[in-house]
Amino acid sequence: MFQSARFKLTLWYLLIIMAISIFFSAVIYFGATREFDRILRVQRYRMEHPEIRFRIMQQGNFFETIPLPPLREPQLIQEAKMRVLQNLIGINTLILLFSSLAGYFLAGRTLKPIKEMVEEQNRFITDASHELNTPLTSLRTSIEVNLRDSQLTLEKAKEVLESNLEETKNLHILSDELIKLTQYQKPNGNFAFETIVLADVIAAAIQKINKSAKQKEITIIPAIPKITLQGEKKILIELFVILLDNAIKYSKEQKEITISAKEKNEKIEITVADQGTGINEKDLPNIFERFYRADESRSKQQVSGYGLGLSIAKRIVNLHKGTISVTSKTEKGTTFTIVFPHALEMS
Repeated sequence: MFQSARFKLTLWYLLIIMAISIFFSAVIYFGATREFDRILRVQRYRMEHPEIRFRIMQQGNFFETIPLPPLREPQLIQEAKMRVLQNLIGINTLILLFSSLAGYFLAGRTLKPIKEMVEEQNRFITDASHELNTPLTSLRTSIEVNLRDSQLTLEKAKEVLESNLEETKNLHILSDELIKLTQYQKPNGNFAFETIVLADVIAAAIQKINKSAKQKEITIIPAIPKITLQGEKKILIELFVILLDNAIKYSKEQKEITISAKEKNEKIEITVADQGTGINEKDLPNIFERFYRADESRSKQQVSGYGLGLSIAKRIVNLHKGTISVTSKTEKGTTFTIVFPHALEMS
């Protein structure tokens, strides 16, 4: 599809360029031929008026009669016209060849972001369909099997309903996360950026995640100086909820999570460090991809989720013109580092 669009766009480039080139070539050609025709008219006029075949020029106190230079024959002028036309055709041919290559290249550059966007959307639809298919299939199978059971008891029916309710909750979580992904993908979404206090954002995130931390007796240690930044408070809180929730999920009981911030080179650097199971080195380049969940040590804990949290976190950071990176050692812990621009210290 995009190859066809690329050729079509190249043809449009060629049409525009060649139309301009041919127009100016026509102007040059007709300008040159008019000059040649003027020479012919002058020649005929001189032949009809012999008295003007000489030019009188003053040399000091004397006047000298100088013969005018002979004019070219009409045949030579016709040949000159033909050479001008041939040169213009040759130049336009070169322009056509160069424009074809340049237009094809520019068409590719123009369509590249559109192609990437469409491919991203197709991957998103494929991934989302796959993730939605599993719980929906599970629900359908459970309902069909129990409907066929002639000895289905009330107690068994309640168990089935509870199981199906859990699946619908998971589907609701998945749909919410998918909506967030599409919302945060827009570079100019309806977000109200303002000057906010970083410590307030972190405190709100900790409060939201505090219940989960208490269940595993995990201590969250904030070390946030008085720094402000430009951002959307609600989604920044969500960013740190995702990172803290991720740290809690993959940490054993009675561990610590440290969240700190500092101003460095007119930027804000924030780290969220846990003492969890860590991430295998081969998985680190992929953890911000949609639906990606690391294998081995992290997946052994049977942690719930669809692998969308870190992808959402990256989108939020991108919306704030920041960067997010991760370092990790298995069985030692993981550290996420977020860097935001334009830090402003409070007085």
